[in-house]
Amino acid sequence: MTENLRPSGAHSTDQDPTSYPYASSYGTAYNSATGGYPPPPPYAPTNRRKAKRPVALLAAVAIAAGVIGGGTATLVGQLNGQDSATTGSGGAVNGTTVSQSSKGTVAGVAEAVSPAIVEIGAASSAGKSTGSGVVITEDGEIVTNNHVISGAQQIQVTLSTGKTYTADVVGTDPDKDLALIKLRGASGLKTATLGDSSKVKVGEEVVAIGSPEGLTGTVTSGIVSALDRDVTVAKDDSGSSGQGQGQGRQGGGQEWPFEFGGQQFNGDTGEETTTYKALQTDASLNPGNSGGALINMDGEIIGINSAMYAPSSSAAGSGSSAGSVGLGFAIPVNTLKADLDTLRAGNGS
Repeated sequence: MTENLRPSGAHSTDQDPTSYPYASSYGTAYNSATGGYPPPPPYAPTNRRKAKRPVALLAAVAIAAGVIGGGTATLVGQLNGQDSATTGSGGAVNGTTVSQSSKGTVAGVAEAVSPAIVEIGAASSAGKSTGSGVVITEDGEIVTNNHVISGAQQIQVTLSTGKTYTADVVGTDPDKDLALIKLRGASGLKTATLGDSSKVKVGEEVVAIGSPEGLTGTVTSGIVSALDRDVTVAKDDSGSSGQGQGQGRQGGGQEWPFEFGGQQFNGDTGEETTTYKALQTDASLNPGNSGGALINMDGEIIGINSAMYAPSSSAAGSGSSAGSVGLGFAIPVNTLKADLDTLRAGNGS
C-alpha cells in the first residue's frame, strides 16, 4: 500500500501536480531526493469542495429572492419599519407609533394615541367645565383650546390611566383659541406626535379622541369633509361670554359659543371674537371634545378639535345641548406648531 505508483523519472516539473490527488495522504508519493514537484497539500481538495457549498447556497437564495420579488421587499420594509419605530420612541416616551399590524385602523390609532389624550376640568366663579387636551412633552405640557381654560381659577387634569394632576396655565392665544398648560410634578408621560396639516386632503380618514360630557377617552371616526372653513369664536377672557366658557359646563351657562357660515351657534359669541381657518370633519364631536385631538391614520395629530355644529342648542330657552350632527371643526396642527414658542414664552396675541 505504500509503494510509489509512478514510473521512475516521471516527476517532471511540468507534471500536473493534481494528477494524483490522494497520493500525498500516505506520505510516499514525493521523494525529496529526486527533486520532483511536490503534490498539493492533503487538505486542498477538501477546501475546494467546501468552498463550492456557500456559493451554491447564495445562488439558491438569489434565485428564491428573484421568484418571491415583491413579497421579500414587503417583509424587509415591515421589519425596518418596526426597528425604526422602536428606536424613534426613545426613553420612557412611547409616542404614538401605530404597530404595523394595526396601521391604518381606528383600533390601532386609538390604542396608540389614547394615552396622550387627557380630560381637563376647569373651575371658575361661573361654574365648572370639561374639555380635553393633548400631551406633547413627557414632563406634562398639554395643548388645549383657550376657551376650555379661560378664566379658570383651578385646573385638574385626568390622564387615561385615571391619575389626576393639578395644572397651571403657561400661555394662551385667544386669537387662535389655543392654550398651553403644564402639569405639576409629572414625568415619563406618553406623548402625541404632531403631524403636518398642510398635507391633509378632503376625504382622508380621521379619528377624534376626547372627553365628551366627561366620558374620558371617547373615540369617534370619520373623514375630513372640508378644508379652510372660517370659524368665529369668542376670545375676550374678561367678557361675559368668554369668562370660563368651556364645553360640557355644569351648574348653568351656555355651551361654548361660536359662529359659522354667518350664523351663531351654542350661544352668543359676544363682542370680542376671533376667526380662524379650520378643518371640517364628520367625526362626531360633542360638548367636552374641545381641545382634544383629530388624528390621521398614521397616529399623527393633524388638528385640535375646537367647535361643533349644533343648531338646536342655541334656541331660546333651551336647557339642553344637541348632539353631533356630523359637522365639527378643528384648528390645524400647523397653526399650533407655529404658535408653540409664543405659548411657551407665556405670551399671547
